[in-house]
Amino acid sequence: MTMSVSEQIEKQASNERAYNIIQDKKGVPIKMWTKGVPVDEKSKEQLLKTAQMPFIYKWMAVMPDVHVGIGATIGSVIPTKGAIIPAAVGVDIGCGMMAARTSLTASDLPDNLHALRTELERLIPHGMTKGRGRRDRGSWDTPTERVDQAWAELVTDFEYICTKHPRLKNTNNHKQLGTLGTGNHFVEICLDEHQQVWIMLHSGSRGVGNAIGNHFIELARKDMQKHFINLPDKDLAYLVEGTGHFDDYWFAVGWAQRFAMKNRELMMEAAVQALRIIINKPFNAKVEAVNCHHNYVDKEEHFGQEVLVTRKGAVRARLGEYGIIPGSMGAKSFIVKGKGNQESFCSCSHGAGRVHSRTAAKKLFTVEDQIEQTQGVECRKDAAVIDEIPSAYKPIEDVMKAQSDLVEVVYTLSQVVCVKG
Repeated sequence: MTMSVSEQIEKQASNERAYNIIQDKKGVPIKMWTKGVPVDEKSKEQLLKTAQMPFIYKWMAVMPDVHVGIGATIGSVIPTKGAIIPAAVGVDIGCGMMAARTSLTASDLPDNLHALRTELERLIPHGMTKGRGRRDRGSWDTPTERVDQAWAELVTDFEYICTKHPRLKNTNNHKQLGTLGTGNHFVEICLDEHQQVWIMLHSGSRGVGNAIGNHFIELARKDMQKHFINLPDKDLAYLVEGTGHFDDYWFAVGWAQRFAMKNRELMMEAAVQALRIIINKPFNAKVEAVNCHHNYVDKEEHFGQEVLVTRKGAVRARLGEYGIIPGSMGAKSFIVKGKGNQESFCSCSHGAGRVHSRTAAKKLFTVEDQIEQTQGVECRKDAAVIDEIPSAYKPIEDVMKAQSDLVEVVYTLSQVVCVKG
């Protein structure tokens, strides 16, 4: 079948662009940096639904680690004017990465890294204990003095939030500050291509952020019902700027993002302490440090307009701005510098992106597979972490290639120790 002139022109333009475009008649264009990376049909369907929302600004941008999420697709950048979709921000508000380069080199590390992993696990609460009346091992029994100091900086604004939304008071807040959590959250010791030692970690706003996210998602749904607003998906319920719920959410989400940033800083301090206990040598732990969110919302200026930019599984990558793109437990990770690509609203991916769900990964892979794929990494190698096996994720090299016009790689990291919840 012969292509029309317009189809030929579009095909040529697509070949020249770094991104593909999908769009239906109901929504704005969706620019996808996914060349060479598979995108499942459910993700496309979810993206097209989000693109139908009437307050999307210009277009949506999609990163190469894209996969299905709740409310909105993970790996999407959603610019809006006059409204926020709380489920697009998600419930792990402020989830993100922190990395710090030390003055240590690979030769300074002990031959056996088990003691270092054990020390990291001792100093940083991680995981979760289920069951009523049992102390959660992922929380502090008695927070440290440093955690208390950090909470003192956050508590006044938290109490203000609770005066308006009392159900948020009895949440995991103070005792989870400076703790890791579960799932894909981790603390790692890595080496770069110059054999320099890095500490890298991934976590967010823990239980209190989850509670804030779920609370305002519920309020947004009630607002939709109250005003008889039909949505392509109930999880796209939104809050309108200028309303009380919007103002409260904006304050609460900003607070949760500050909590998440401080949470990572405290864990980084603990990780440095673990290194100092194991390595009997003075070293500098802040040669270079990056602390960035990848699940959040912020006000930014794009194309001459102030807009609300929600990044759900995406990192801001303004010109010269540093970011972190981690691989999986046995894959490389990258410290990157943004190229300030306006077409992506100055964004890049937040990781490799899942290709198998957690449930599917546990069915597809075995402990033996996990052991094989994490060779050379001091980490857990048991059935409880099979859902984080490298094969559950897209190849990080393909993901990086697809976004070469968004970021440049500054350092390539390979993990030697990985602590999972």
